[in-house]
Amino acid sequence: MELFSADEIRRHVQSALAEDVGSGDVTSLAIVSAEALAKAFMVAREPLVIAGLDLAEAAFSEISPAIKIVRIARDGQMVKAGQQLMTVEGPARAILSAERVALNFVQRLSGVATLTAQFVEAVKGMRAKILDTRKTTPGWRRLEKYAVTCGGGQNHRLGLFDMVLIKDNHLAALKNESPNPIAAAVERARAKYPPLKIEVEADTVEQVKQAVEAGADIVLLDNMNLTQLRLAVQMAKGRAQTEASGGVNLSTVREIAETGVDFISVGAMTHSARATDIALDFET
Repeated sequence: MELFSADEIRRHVQSALAEDVGSGDVTSLAIVSAEALAKAFMVAREPLVIAGLDLAEAAFSEISPAIKIVRIARDGQMVKAGQQLMTVEGPARAILSAERVALNFVQRLSGVATLTAQFVEAVKGMRAKILDTRKTTPGWRRLEKYAVTCGGGQNHRLGLFDMVLIKDNHLAALKNESPNPIAAAVERARAKYPPLKIEVEADTVEQVKQAVEAGADIVLLDNMNLTQLRLAVQMAKGRAQTEASGGVNLSTVREIAETGVDFISVGAMTHSARATDIALDFET
């Protein structure tokens, strides 16, 4: 995932601030003097992998350009509990108004990065690469896929436009095609979009055979047991790459990797990652 442009970051931050601040932070406006200054420290409360600091910094700067920020950590870095991530200094009202939006970005994206790093560590030394999926928060896909890369994972397709992925429902729509739905689907996809990689979802070993013979670049081995995975890997060897998917968790990912698959896709990294515990502590 490429780094975000300044405009892209600004759009995300402005949308989040509009939702949270609305017509004004009434609490801070009522009780904090416009002249009051403050210094605060963003701190990790648990071990985690950082992601989203650019967005946090932009949230503070969007509220007030007078806020000065010093980065102490960087995205992709593993930090310990108690480690400072950045210092924020300037108008107290502005810092208070941007605090929750800044923390939301970093907490949620660091959660994705941290969980991804755990999956990557679990398959360390194996050939399998950890991939994300399209199971992302609407509007946050690029953010969450960026966080996956911060955790050491790799991005699968960004959307429906950059790779052909022929799934079970596509094949159901072609059930009467000859010689079989997979062969027909791959042939049509190759003719329509020659530059794009073609992946075929296979639920059975027979479908793996059909996908390989049809010339698929990758075969998605959906919810297969370990025996089926090993057989599929041997069947595709030297002809297509293999990706295991379905029901993958931290207790099973290592044994899945040991079957020899090239990739393991994990939807949980983006749809079920827990927000990490990060706080903004004001200097007293």
